[in-house]
Amino acid sequence: MRPGWHAGVAATRQRAAACGLPVVDLSVGAPVDPTPEVVRRALVEHADSPGYPLTIGRPGLREAHVDWLARVHGVTGLAPEQTLPTVGSKELIGTLPLLVLDAARPGPVAIPALAYPTYAVGAALAGREVVSYEGVDDLRALPVAPALVWVNSPANPTGRVLAPADLAALVAWGREHGALVVSDECYLDLGWGVDVATVLHHDVNAGSTEGLLAVHSLSKRSNLAGYRCGFVAGDAAVVADLTAHRRDLGLIMPEPQQAAAIAALGDETHVAEQRARYAARRAVLRAALVEGGFRIDHSEAGLYLWATRGEPSHVTTGWLADRGVVSVDGLSYGPTGDEHVRLAITATDEAVALAADRLTAIGPGSGTERMAP
Repeated sequence: MRPGWHAGVAATRQRAAACGLPVVDLSVGAPVDPTPEVVRRALVEHADSPGYPLTIGRPGLREAHVDWLARVHGVTGLAPEQTLPTVGSKELIGTLPLLVLDAARPGPVAIPALAYPTYAVGAALAGREVVSYEGVDDLRALPVAPALVWVNSPANPTGRVLAPADLAALVAWGREHGALVVSDECYLDLGWGVDVATVLHHDVNAGSTEGLLAVHSLSKRSNLAGYRCGFVAGDAAVVADLTAHRRDLGLIMPEPQQAAAIAALGDETHVAEQRARYAARRAVLRAALVEGGFRIDHSEAGLYLWATRGEPSHVTTGWLADRGVVSVDGLSYGPTGDEHVRLAITATDEAVALAADRLTAIGPGSGTERMAP
């Protein structure tokens, strides 16, 4: 989202509140379901943590990263030393350019044309220009090769999934031009009928993690947004540099959360249960949007539906707000986002059902007729 998006969402919430109906807020992809018992138990068992935690994590944490990537996503050949725990993924994304880009890596930071806002925030923090791209051809056309290329698949806000061949082309281009390719993969476990690949897989990176990082989060797969558990993995030299910088800055995941992360990565039962919840909510909301005259684009994975009625997106957010439903203006994510809105599937079953009723009902304040923005 671009600067000022917070004000836009706040205004949409106010408009929704004024419609006289209970507000259904689908603007933020924040988990609302319980944190798994296996994770809470691990947190409690390690609550007595009087000493300083380790930047690299307690014994077993990096091994849990490697084991999960191998077991669930087919990543082979990765050593524990090639991973590093982070305090969620957002702080890593925001600080990464500042910590890894120096005079030896000149050039701008490239971000997807429709992008999570923290990519641009991190580039600005490092004093780097931001350039946007749709695919590898856009990178080839740039007058100056970027120092860092952000990849996001499954993508926020669109839910688009890049095929392994497309990911491989981005990785190869980055290596050819000395750019660090960093893939934000926090929705990796949330594909809906589509295979989702990590850049750490040998089919994508030709068996090498040189010039490559992947960012992972437990917030979505394990309802751990409040715990701030994530990790980064890839190029051993870059991870080593990050470790040193983050140790100096005190960017360290607390010890109890480290134990919770090990428990979460070792259990797939709760992930399957949560996927089923999201799949059911997604089906209800998607069907209602289509019945209400929307078209759904991409949205093959992740926690959002990328929807359009073929009109400026601020008109659509207003139409939804007049029915008590809060969405995000697609233009907030980049110029090509106009005519789309993003709706999250992370609300409760009851809230999603209520939104669906509003989308498909007929009558002022709830029907399918268009209202003035």
